[in-house]
Amino acid sequence: MLYKLIYMLHMDVSWVNVFRYITFRTILSALTALLICFIFGGWIIRRLRALQVGQYIRDDGPPNHKKKQGTPTMGGCLIIPAVILGTLFWAEPANRYVWTVVFVALSFGVIGFVDDYLKVSRKNSKGLRVVIKFSLQALAALVVAVFLFHDPGLSTRLNLPFLKTIHPDLGLGYIPFVLIVIVGSSNAVNLTDGLDGLAIGPVTIAFATYLAFAYLAGHAKIASYLQIPYVPGAGELSVICGAVVGAGLGFLWYNAYPADVFMGDVGSLSLGAILGTVALITKQEIVLVLVGGLFVFEALSVIFQVAYFKITGGHRIFRMAPIHHHFELKGWAEPKVIVRFWIIAIILALLSISTLKLR
Repeated sequence: MLYKLIYMLHMDVSWVNVFRYITFRTILSALTALLICFIFGGWIIRRLRALQVGQYIRDDGPPNHKKKQGTPTMGGCLIIPAVILGTLFWAEPANRYVWTVVFVALSFGVIGFVDDYLKVSRKNSKGLRVVIKFSLQALAALVVAVFLFHDPGLSTRLNLPFLKTIHPDLGLGYIPFVLIVIVGSSNAVNLTDGLDGLAIGPVTIAFATYLAFAYLAGHAKIASYLQIPYVPGAGELSVICGAVVGAGLGFLWYNAYPADVFMGDVGSLSLGAILGTVALITKQEIVLVLVGGLFVFEALSVIFQVAYFKITGGHRIFRMAPIHHHFELKGWAEPKVIVRFWIIAIILALLSISTLKLR
């Protein structure tokens, strides 16, 4: 919106033309979100501490996590506004996909906020009941699913990265597929958010990857050359991805080990849902399994642990799930776990980008 105003007021100034380019606006959205986090980060942390919005640690968690008790949480209240403001300042206001992502950010952010608020008010690690939490997520995702299903610019066909001539059509099955992608991505990121900076690092890397995917999907000639689906208007999502990258880096300044603040569910649920939505709109939903492979691995470790525990009557696969706690209990220092997981996220991102040239 801001770039539109600047362009309208200075039509006679040649340098203003740069505001028409998505690449330039993507950079500005990232810088805007980054500056918002830098400017307001310290103030928000002080306010959270004053309001005693502190993290509560599970009794069955790793023993070294007890020292984190009371660290301000709900840092997503910094991330999400920074992302939305960065987006609204520099994205095309008439683009329907931009507003779709804003809706997802706000709806999942509210769900996460309520979940965090209940944890803080009850002074324990239990927030919304699982059934209620998943139902609210599914409801928000259903709204998006119906919209995308009826959107004339999107197809219900899937894009397979390694088999570019095969595009299975899901038909009505596309709606439950959208629900699985958005809700699954949201909760996978949420499960990963267990160590200082562990989630926000891979989230930033994943959005940097989808920044490129969004730009390519919105460019007809490049999309045709790479044999990927062309989605008119999807290029504007690169501005949103840029805002998330900027906000992620800004938040990491405060969330790096030892963390001054945690993002909480208000941040992790929302960021995960945004990632899933961007993947769907850019028609790179299958590649999300590779880009977000770290999140998938974290979620699967919980699923396998719970299933194996029930089947065997109390035996475990891992010392503790999600998997990052397993490595902690094996003796890895927390910073080592975090950095190694970041490295894995970078490798997966590079592999996913390489699929663009694989036929």
